[in-house]
Amino acid sequence: MTGLVEQEARDTYTRFVATRDRIDRGDADWPVLADFFTEDAAYIDPAWGRVEGREAIREFFVTSMAGLTGHGWSTPENWTMVEGPRLVSQWDQILGHRDDGTPWFVPGLSILYYAGDGLFCYSHDMLNMTHIGQTMRDMQWKPPGQVAMPPRRPDRNVSLPPAWAHLASG
Repeated sequence: MTGLVEQEARDTYTRFVATRDRIDRGDADWPVLADFFTEDAAYIDPAWGRVEGREAIREFFVTSMAGLTGHGWSTPENWTMVEGPRLVSQWDQILGHRDDGTPWFVPGLSILYYAGDGLFCYSHDMLNMTHIGQTMRDMQWKPPGQVAMPPRRPDRNVSLPPAWAHLASG
């Protein structure tokens, strides 16, 4: 049984990453990524904090990514591990490229919990925000006019949604 859950989680994440890559290329829009989450999912972003519910996650993607897509940002995967319903991924947040073509990037991690039926009930992205800020200063990044700023006091609750708390035990 566990092997099946792990394979489904990995397959769903593979589709999730392919969709995110299409978004990074400009071939899809951010709202479609919310379709990978349960209606009661929690998404935790390092800057924006906790977002609860599929439709709120959809709006979060639209708001938080406005002005960033199409400016050289991307999120290539490096590796993924799955144990039961829990999936951990290591990726790089590419912020653009130097004049010599090498990327400006900050490594990140995501922890997701698979709920079944091709859906995740939880995603927690982790980035060192000091590293992001330093990289943006070093690259002299100027935000486009439509970039939204995260809340001053985001919700830092990183717990699983109550209906899915049982997944934490493995």
